[in-house]
Amino acid sequence: MKQTTKDWLTVAEDDLLAAKTLASEDRLTNLVSFHCQQCLEKCFKAMIDEQDKPSIKSHDLLRLQLIANIQLSASETTLLSIINETYIDTRYPGDLGLLPHGKPTISEIEPFIQLCDTLFNRLSNQLK
Repeated sequence: MKQTTKDWLTVAEDDLLAAKTLASEDRLTNLVSFHCQQCLEKCFKAMIDEQDKPSIKSHDLLRLQLIANIQLSASETTLLSIINETYIDTRYPGDLGLLPHGKPTISEIEPFIQLCDTLFNRLSNQLK
């Protein structure tokens, strides 16, 4: 595995840890969803990097997943689409990590964390 790929996975794991750490705080569910989006984005960029594909400046998880050639189940793709909606440019801090209907609930973020955990472990093992 290339060093840059390892670096991507390290920062992805940091976002996953942040999401898990914040998950019990109802007030911080928007931050959990944002860290989940960031974790997945970095996992996909690790795969793209390892495949020697050109670096892509995108935050669109669905686009990155396709470029990285990562196969997902239908339910994983649906969840990925929802998480994809939580990314915003940092110039809009009031919207950070919100879903279209507003702040996610703790029950809504639980599957986000599970997907991140599953994909992080799957991709990490695949890259070994």
